[in-house]
Amino acid sequence: MVRAVKLVALLSSLLATLDDSHGIPARPVPGRNPVILVHGIHSDSRDMTRMAHALRREGWEVYAPNLAPADGRVGLDRLASQLAVYTERTLAGRRFDLVGFSMGGLVGRYYLQRLGGMERVDRFVTIASPHHGTVMANLNCGAGGRQMRRGSDFLRDLERDAERLCGVQFTSFYTPLDLIIIPAGSSEMPEASNIRICAATHPSLILEKRCIRAVAKALLAECHRHPGKVPAAIEP
Repeated sequence: MVRAVKLVALLSSLLATLDDSHGIPARPVPGRNPVILVHGIHSDSRDMTRMAHALRREGWEVYAPNLAPADGRVGLDRLASQLAVYTERTLAGRRFDLVGFSMGGLVGRYYLQRLGGMERVDRFVTIASPHHGTVMANLNCGAGGRQMRRGSDFLRDLERDAERLCGVQFTSFYTPLDLIIIPAGSSEMPEASNIRICAATHPSLILEKRCIRAVAKALLAECHRHPGKVPAAIEP
């Protein structure tokens, strides 16, 4: 089954290279936040290539960091720290929107809930992320793999103040056909606008044009922040 996860990641990378935009970004549309795309497990920023090019063509300024090692051997909190450093270095205090695929959604949550990201992010989009864990994580014995197991201490900790996510415009996409996020409903969050797309596979959600269009629509949504209703952060 671990081999299956790696094959899915490889398929995602190979299909991403089929994008025909040649990586040439469009001129950013004034007034739009820059977007940071966070990849999933057993992958790197190349998996987000197709989505990055599509968003750039539509006028977004897009960045995609490489978080490493991304094979589950280190905790997601460590990857979130890398993300925090990247955002400071790349965007230098600017507000931005954050998109996380699969494991990347949990990395994004830790950044938001524990590392001050709530002060920087307006829109948070997760795609096929195991917010409540996945049974597939039982096959990964690394620190990050254990954190993605259902009922893990890591997930219970984030659940303690998940209502803080009401302070951003939060959208969670998932497919009921997902064989990596089991059960697929693990991607649903009461604090989010949960959107089900019947994509055939886990990586389809970042590769299919209709899925990318749905993400773009979420990034265009009016931002409703309710800072007065959001509790203070819990120290990591």
